[in-house]
Amino acid sequence: MKNTSFRFALSAMTFALGISVCSAQAAERWNMSVEQPDGNFITTVAKDFSKDVEAATAGELQIRIHANSVLFKRPEVKRAVQTGQVQVGDVLMSVLGNEDPIYEVDSVPFLVRNYSQAQKLWEVSRPAVEARLAKQGIKLLYAMPWSPQSIYSKTPISNMDDFKGMKFRAYNPATSRMVELMGAIPTVIQTGEIPQAFSTSMISGMLTSPTTGVDSQAWDFASYYYDVKAFIPKNFVIVNARAFKRLPDASQKAVLEAAARAETRGWAIAQEETSALVKTLADNGMQVAESAPEAVEAGFESIGKTMVDEWLQKSGADGKAIIDAYKN
Repeated sequence: MKNTSFRFALSAMTFALGISVCSAQAAERWNMSVEQPDGNFITTVAKDFSKDVEAATAGELQIRIHANSVLFKRPEVKRAVQTGQVQVGDVLMSVLGNEDPIYEVDSVPFLVRNYSQAQKLWEVSRPAVEARLAKQGIKLLYAMPWSPQSIYSKTPISNMDDFKGMKFRAYNPATSRMVELMGAIPTVIQTGEIPQAFSTSMISGMLTSPTTGVDSQAWDFASYYYDVKAFIPKNFVIVNARAFKRLPDASQKAVLEAAARAETRGWAIAQEETSALVKTLADNGMQVAESAPEAVEAGFESIGKTMVDEWLQKSGADGKAIIDAYKN
C-alpha cells in the first residue's frame, strides 16, 4: 500500500514537473536594447511595454530590458536588430539620416514647434519609415517623442554672432548641419559623455532636450537654457521581422496591441514631463528663457527654411509627399 502510494505521488510529481518544464520551454524570451538610463521616461515606457506583452501573452513572450545602451551603442542598434543579434531595439530615428533622409524628417529644425505638429508629421511620415524598415527585415513597433530640443550654453546668447566658433554638440546629421549654419563647430558627443565633454571644453554648448539636460545634470556645467523648441525628435522601437513572424498569431497580435498602447502612453508622458523637466533645470540654478532673443529667433527661422529646402532635395518625391501631406 505504501509502495503504491509512493509510486502514485512520484508519478504525480513527475507529471507536474514535466508540465513546468514544457511551459518553461514554450516561453519565448527576447532581449531589448534601450538607449537611455533607468530613470528616463523613454526607458520607463519600454519597461511598461515589456510587462504589458508578458501579461497579454500569459507569459509566453518575455522581453528583458537592457537600459543605458549596455548591449549596443546608438549607431549599432538597428544593425543588431536586423541581423538578429538582439530581437528588439530602441533607437533615435534621426541617427539613421545618413542611411536615408526620410529617417531624419522629425529633426528638420523649426519644421514643427509643438507636440500637436509633431504628431501630425509622424502620422504622415510613418508609412514611408515602415516601408524602408520592412525592406531590411525589420518591423516598426512604436515610436515616442523626446522633449523638444533646445539650447544649453555656458555663456549667454544675445545674437547669432555669439555662436561663431563655439564648439557645439551634435548627435546626428541634421544637428551637425544646423550647428554649421549657426556658425558653430559641430562636435559629435554621445549622451553619456556630455558632462565630461563640457568639463574638458570639448564643447561649450549643445542642442538637446530638457530630458537629457536633467539626466546629465546640465546645471553642473552649463548656466543658460533657451527653450527654443527647435524640433521634437523620436525614438522608435523595432523588432527583427523573422523573430516576430515566428511568434504564434495570438502573440503577434498581443505585441502589436501592446505597442500601440506604449505609443499612446509615450506621447502623453513626454508632454507631461517636459514642463516639469524645464522647472527642474531652473530649480537647480540654470537661467531659463522661454525663447531665444528676437535676433536669434530670426536667425533660426532662416536656418529652418534653408534646412527644409536641403532636406527636400535629399529626400526627393517621398520627402515632398510627406511635407505636402503635413502642410495640408
